[in-house]
Amino acid sequence: MTESVEKIWLKNYAEGVPETIDPNDYKSLGDLFKQSTQAFRDRPAYENLGMTLSYEDVDKMTRNFAAYLTSQGLKKGDRIAIMMPNLLQYPIALFAALRAGLIVVNTNPLYTARELEHQLKDSGAVAIVILENFASTLQAVLDKTAVKTIITTQVGDLAGFPKSMIVNFVVKRIKKMVPTFSLPPHVVKFNDALLKGKDLPFSDADIEHEDIAFLQYTGGTTGVAKGAALTHKNMVANLLQLEAWVSNELNPEESEIFITALPLYHIFSLTANAFALKIGAKSVLVTNPRDMPGFVKTLATSNFTFMPGVNTLFNGLLNTPGFSDIDFSHAKVILGGGMAVQESVAKEWKAVTGLPLIEAYGLTETSPAATINPTNSTEFSGNIGLPISSTEACVKDDKGNKQVFNEPGELCIRGPQVMQGYWNRPGETAKVMDDSGWLHTGDIAIINKEGYVKLVDRLKDLIIVSGFNVYPNEIENVVAAHPKVLELGAIGVPHEKSGEAVKIFVVKKDQSLTEEELMEYCYKEMTRYKCPKYVQFVDELPKSNVGKVLRKDLRTLESA
Repeated sequence: MTESVEKIWLKNYAEGVPETIDPNDYKSLGDLFKQSTQAFRDRPAYENLGMTLSYEDVDKMTRNFAAYLTSQGLKKGDRIAIMMPNLLQYPIALFAALRAGLIVVNTNPLYTARELEHQLKDSGAVAIVILENFASTLQAVLDKTAVKTIITTQVGDLAGFPKSMIVNFVVKRIKKMVPTFSLPPHVVKFNDALLKGKDLPFSDADIEHEDIAFLQYTGGTTGVAKGAALTHKNMVANLLQLEAWVSNELNPEESEIFITALPLYHIFSLTANAFALKIGAKSVLVTNPRDMPGFVKTLATSNFTFMPGVNTLFNGLLNTPGFSDIDFSHAKVILGGGMAVQESVAKEWKAVTGLPLIEAYGLTETSPAATINPTNSTEFSGNIGLPISSTEACVKDDKGNKQVFNEPGELCIRGPQVMQGYWNRPGETAKVMDDSGWLHTGDIAIINKEGYVKLVDRLKDLIIVSGFNVYPNEIENVVAAHPKVLELGAIGVPHEKSGEAVKIFVVKKDQSLTEEELMEYCYKEMTRYKCPKYVQFVDELPKSNVGKVLRKDLRTLESA
């Protein structure tokens, strides 16, 4: 190695950003939560459906909900799933679980029965808090899991009287968004659990740094979804890293306003939301960001100062009438992550709002932030930024040797935010974490002489659809189970709205198979964003000499 890239990035840190942070400032997320709710008691903490909860409200409600959970026999280390969109009930359930010492399993509410069964069984979850809209999915798999404690909620439960009754009636009776379900008689309603917990004793659990806070499910780079075990230290570190990085823009002395449009079950949104709590900000929870006109109205009336998002979200807003009329004078930081920010979107965003999109990079395995562009950046660079405080980055060749400036290799990350490992999968953990603490990301990158990291390509075949990881192995395994499919290969192809979309090349076993039949099957078995956008029937697939389908050749075929 003729040139050193060791911490060359430090020279480009914005003024005041420290080289390191100290996770020992807090024992746990619960410790951080208690300090924040005490320091900011009178400030608004969460807003949703016209209802606002103060930090004092959140403190009391999480205490009561935690008391109910522990009264049901739940103890430190037990896993509890949360399955709902962005509603006030989400942070209440989440921080209550953490205060009780439980491990939170964030669960996509759009999961099919197959996907939900895998996550509940793999995590060993013994409890779940679930929106009634998705209870029929739980019903289909409940007897195959270890879940015993079930708490159901409705969309409007915390919206306040009489709005809560109106919202719940409309959702259930008018819009008919709640499929019929049947769950065991011991199921408890969310508000009843809060009420019961009020009269029960509770003491916050004694949590240490290495205790697990979250199981965030991801495929890593390939294969079946695995739970990334994120400890309290991992999460506390990433919150402190974020605070250090944006300290010149966001100030705990001021009442910052965060827009939480990305779903809280996604690691990017989860950590950003916890960071809001760290600095006493108000989080405006957006339940349905796909309702772009409604989302624009929320933005227009919120005077927001910080918003994390993905490229597809920004692109959707830019193409929604009324967005360009918003007053952006209060906004301070717009953070793009989850997927690559497209240059065309970044430039149009700057032209419309006057604000740069600050691109960041991270993984579920890094809690997630690993590299971020300085917040004083004014233009889109195409880089994913600098390694943040207490974080190291390098690129390695296929022999594990560190590369020099501008030489591509696998991006590796080391820092206090890197996961403990994959839940109950030491073999999978060993594939991505080496003895020196480096996490191998599976992405090909270069580091330039200024310390900026730029992604070049993917080492693996991961497909990113609207910021969500989609794994070809899973797609192929599911579609291959169709009785009329002989074999197939799945790849990602460019897509104007979602960044990438799934395309499958299928060899028929039964010539009567149609694209419509195959898509109907996929919608039943997989969440919509995983489902193929394009289907191409072929006579044969390109394969290696051992019979492995060559996805790189499929990509060549697609390009042609």
